[in-house]
Amino acid sequence: MQDPAILGSRRTVIGRFGETSRRGEEEALREDLSDLKVGIGTINSVVSPGTLEGGDAVITEQGIIVGESQRTNENGIRQLAACLDHLPVKAVKTSLLHLLCGCSYLSRKTMIIAPDLVDPISFPDFRLIKIPLEEAYATDALYVGADKVIIPSGFPKTVMKLKVAGYRPVEVDVSEFYKGDGGVTCLCSPVYNLL
Repeated sequence: MQDPAILGSRRTVIGRFGETSRRGEEEALREDLSDLKVGIGTINSVVSPGTLEGGDAVITEQGIIVGESQRTNENGIRQLAACLDHLPVKAVKTSLLHLLCGCSYLSRKTMIIAPDLVDPISFPDFRLIKIPLEEAYATDALYVGADKVIIPSGFPKTVMKLKVAGYRPVEVDVSEFYKGDGGVTCLCSPVYNLL
């Protein structure tokens, strides 16, 4: 659910899928959001030739880090920055499907990251919880407050590292979503207060 849009309490940006077979979902989401009136802000859209998928957006209190990937292009990132001009938007190159496949923001300037997949140099101002390559799937994590982090089950090294860093991992079975390249953040649509 996070891929079609980045939801904010003041501004929302509906992306444009890089994967052409998914185009059209954005308009269905726009209609649903308008009908539900769920407390989101002004709705903006990324238009052609831009592409932007929410799985490439890492939202932090310091700004947004966006992966320029096979699904999100430079033009889409520029459009996002124009829509959210009150926040810094930084682009980083990634060869991953989405940037969230290799790192996630937790809280308190802390990122969980698989340094074999995402270059830590892109995040110089953050404390990094580095996860080994064999557990990289667990870096697609979701901070839900009160030091709790939802992660996929079955990654004991990640659990230990999160606990050492002061977080409380909540393991969930997402094995069926893993089969389709989905992760924890694919299953949610958080509404960010800073947007």
